[in-house]
Amino acid sequence: MNALDSLPVVVIGAGPVGLAAAAHLHERGLPFVVVEAGDTAAAAVKQWGHVRVFSPWRYNIDPAARRLLDDASWVAPDLEALPTGAELADAYLQPLAELPQLKPHLRYGARVEAISRLGLDRLRTAGRDSTPFLVRLADGDEILARAVIDASGTWTTPNVLGASGLPARGEKQAAAHVEHALPHVLGADRDRFAGRHTLVVGAGHSAANTLLSLAELAAVEPGTEVTWAIRSASPARTYGGGDADALPARGALGSRLREHVDAGRIRLLTGFSVHALTPTGDRVAVVMRHADGTDESITVDRIIAATGFRPDHSIAVELRLDLDAVMGATRALAPLIDPNEHSCGTVPPHGVDELAHPEAGYYAVGMKSYGRAPTFLMATGYEQVRSVVAALAGDWEAARDVQLDLPETGVCNSNPADSTGGDSCCGPAPTAESAGKGLATGISGGLLSAPLNLITLDAVPTGAQTGGCCGS
Repeated sequence: MNALDSLPVVVIGAGPVGLAAAAHLHERGLPFVVVEAGDTAAAAVKQWGHVRVFSPWRYNIDPAARRLLDDASWVAPDLEALPTGAELADAYLQPLAELPQLKPHLRYGARVEAISRLGLDRLRTAGRDSTPFLVRLADGDEILARAVIDASGTWTTPNVLGASGLPARGEKQAAAHVEHALPHVLGADRDRFAGRHTLVVGAGHSAANTLLSLAELAAVEPGTEVTWAIRSASPARTYGGGDADALPARGALGSRLREHVDAGRIRLLTGFSVHALTPTGDRVAVVMRHADGTDESITVDRIIAATGFRPDHSIAVELRLDLDAVMGATRALAPLIDPNEHSCGTVPPHGVDELAHPEAGYYAVGMKSYGRAPTFLMATGYEQVRSVVAALAGDWEAARDVQLDLPETGVCNSNPADSTGGDSCCGPAPTAESAGKGLATGISGGLLSAPLNLITLDAVPTGAQTGGCCGS
């Protein structure tokens, strides 16, 4: 028996993917500890609890977690309904975390400060793979582990506003005017936007979601103005696949946004690269720089930076990571998730082999595994941890039998050059076989396993924003 076998697997993060990892570890009989920086399970999910996700419940429940919950007589939700983040947390993740099989292994208020090998820095090679991981917490406590599954996500590390990947000039000084993705425009944060002019920067689903809420607010609050700025020449990518989208709520999001823009309720600025921010009293001047080098300025009250997220690998600087220079994902995974080529539903099946680093036993999973790619879906993360845990248990046949059943989207990629005209950026879906089972679309057999019931634009319950990002 290997000396490491008696040590636990440390899972970082008690969100959907972290708790799924815990469920799989329990099923495999592997000791584990889940460390969560927040005070409860699903702490990050609860911060966007007002948002209704695109995908029905059946895509958002991990199979191993479902088996544990069913054994505890859990009452499952309607699998075709679209949950809010709050419903996801309250009806699924919190009950999962409270199960006696998982609860004793969860530690809250436990923020990871660093991960290394016991007694070894990154330079030392001899005996490395047989040396325990050292997981140091912010309170000074340390945990020895046989493996580490980092499911901490990217919610706390949003991208900057500056178009070059660097903060715009004055961005730090203007921080009081800037909100990050998915504020509760129609709820707790309403007073910050009612009767004011808000600029939303970003072309993803989070931006679209927030714009719809602002448009609804503007309809009932005089003086509320909404401006939307994107870097590309066309909003076609954000409008998405419309009726061609296999997730109706996602297609409806783009269709409704287009209606508001066409009607003039949302002012659209294209080719908008944020160059500088200058606070002017209670407002902020935003300077955009065009491709030809000329500048244009707009003055607003609030800015919502719906510009995506990026991973923070700083806790693992003493580990041997092999990260793609572009994506910030593993070198093997990066081309499979490149948003220039893939949407949420066109990611090929992938598992432990694509997630592995030179540091044996360390895996970043979930949203963090995707680096800067915004195309992550919870179902993808569930398959990742199933594969990783199977490998940790020595079941390599199961670990490499990776399969994904994902809903296709009409949005094929995020390359601005492909969004310059027409109503859709999409060509035919790729048909080449990829590693693992399923087509390159990531859909088992190339089709959804069951049809989705279409919804109308008015079918989404009032009071809940619809669809966050692909991470939904």
